[in-house]
Amino acid sequence: MIALTCPGQGAQTPGFLSPWLELESFKQEIEKFSAILEMDLFHFGTEADAETIKDTKIAQPLIVAASMASYAVLVEALKDNSLFAGIAGHSVGEIAAANIAGVLDTEAALKFVKARGEQMARAATLEASSMAAVVGGEQEVVLDHLSNMGLFAANYNGKGQIVAAGSSAKIQELIDSPPPGTRVVGLAVAGAFHTSFMETAKVELGSLASSIRTENPKLLLWSNSDGARVDSGDKFLELLINQVSNPVRWDLTMDSMVSDGVSAVIELLPGGTLTGIAKRAMPGVATLALKSPEDLEKAVAFVREQV
Repeated sequence: MIALTCPGQGAQTPGFLSPWLELESFKQEIEKFSAILEMDLFHFGTEADAETIKDTKIAQPLIVAASMASYAVLVEALKDNSLFAGIAGHSVGEIAAANIAGVLDTEAALKFVKARGEQMARAATLEASSMAAVVGGEQEVVLDHLSNMGLFAANYNGKGQIVAAGSSAKIQELIDSPPPGTRVVGLAVAGAFHTSFMETAKVELGSLASSIRTENPKLLLWSNSDGARVDSGDKFLELLINQVSNPVRWDLTMDSMVSDGVSAVIELLPGGTLTGIAKRAMPGVATLALKSPEDLEKAVAFVREQV
């Protein structure tokens, strides 16, 4: 069984869209998405610097649009959209997954991610906060260390990686004094996402939900909430909203994918981060990341090998 994954914020690098825009079909998708978002994705994906695309209200729509557009050109290259059995997204990547699975139409997905990015950016201005990856160490030791410091475990990424979140001062303290047997790397994000720091954003997104129409997923769709497969579109939207201020359980998501029979994974643009995690946490599962247009040909061969 082949599944797709959609990366979250932090996967983007300056100029990552440039080579993809040489593909006419990809360019057309980005033009369409830019119009819906009322945002110049061409500029942000080609010319904008790292500090600009770190801004949550820019990063989130840019990443989701890139994943959705790369899915379109991947299906075009394969000439078949029935080869993928399931999909999961990491954090904001869940919105791209919801679109590809048929839960949210294109306009709803893009308007939701725009609102999500704006509300989370606004929440991040209320108190200086940040995030850092804690790599290595025993999970319980790391969790105890974070708790004692007044920090949150925001992302459980499996196999020795937990992303901590909290006040900027405490994150710097964590970087300076990491838990035993770990190294801590600060992340280029603008706030303590997936924690109570984002509660105001969750409330605002909740008020938007009544105007969003959903469909039940046409692919297997796994949630970051507890890793479980979700069969209801309304339920998945509810989880998308709650996830803003709750931890991303990517570890459980991967466990469920394996339990449900996933044997191969393709990570959509901007690919690489989730593939690296999968190689450590999903042994025996074949992986491929879409990083450049040249990877489309590799993806076609990869899929043909799996079916």
